Amino acid sequence: MRIGYFLSCEEYTPAQLIEQARMAQDAGFRGLWISDHYHPWNDEQGQSPFVWSMIGALSQVVDIPVTTAVTCPIQRIHPAVVAQAAATSAVLHDGRFILGAGTGEALNEHVTGERWPSAGERLEMLEEAVGVMRKLWDGGFVNHRGRHFAVEQAQVYTRTPTPPRVYLSAFGPKALDLAGRIADGYILTMPDAGLVRGYREAGGGDKPVQGGFKASWARTEDEGVATAHRLWPNAGLPGELSQVLPSPKHFEQASQLVTPDVVREAIACGPDPAKQAAQLRAYEDAGFDEVYVANIGPHYGELIDLYHKEFL
Repeated sequence: MRIGYFLSCEEYTPAQLIEQARMAQDAGFRGLWISDHYHPWNDEQGQSPFVWSMIGALSQVVDIPVTTAVTCPIQRIHPAVVAQAAATSAVLHDGRFILGAGTGEALNEHVTGERWPSAGERLEMLEEAVGVMRKLWDGGFVNHRGRHFAVEQAQVYTRTPTPPRVYLSAFGPKALDLAGRIADGYILTMPDAGLVRGYREAGGGDKPVQGGFKASWARTEDEGVATAHRLWPNAGLPGELSQVLPSPKHFEQASQLVTPDVVREAIACGPDPAKQAAQLRAYEDAGFDEVYVANIGPHYGELIDLYHKEFL
């Protein structure tokens, strides 16, 4: 199983993200995830740089693969524009860029003032969006008038000989079916062997499966728990809340239900490499091909160094 590093745009400044990327590559991480958000999950996290600017900057400092985890190409940004952004990113990264895509969260996508569609409608939009992007990556002028999107005489000129790969994030049965049918890989943020098996049986076969989790390095476990509870209590929210709550303030209100003990169970906190090993083993046992770890809090250098010494 390949181990990569997850760049959290919700928490860190552009300069800090670039620093982490450099450090991660030097430490031996095999790839990067980067989140695509308009808002952070809560105001305490406090950041949200534009992912496409960050991906361009990353191309100048790393030469390991970069995957968006994940981009929603159905509302905030039209798929024809995402197609151009992804194609340019693939050129900048010499074909090592992967477009991780999904149906998104209201937190980021409602900002244009459009209605937030139902889950089923968003899946329809995602399938059409991926089709539009692939037409544009094939070259030539594209005209498209579908149920959800229109494209008129559009052509993406700057692109790689091989189109960008598209990995899909999926949880429910309909989403798994879509990912199995159209995706080049699968993205998941929980070590769920059943979902991995479902993707493979839905048509994913032996295509890559990527996973990700968060850690909170600190001098003690209690300090790590306190930092994670302050910055990422939303990681403990259940069900579909993360898809439907519209603002950081709403996440802050809902996260009041998440206790430090919930965070302690959900996130590997403190300096003990055994806690990181247990998380890695859970993803490996569930059948993942790649896993990406994100740090919470100021001690990302220490977490990267721990991985360099213990796992990489």
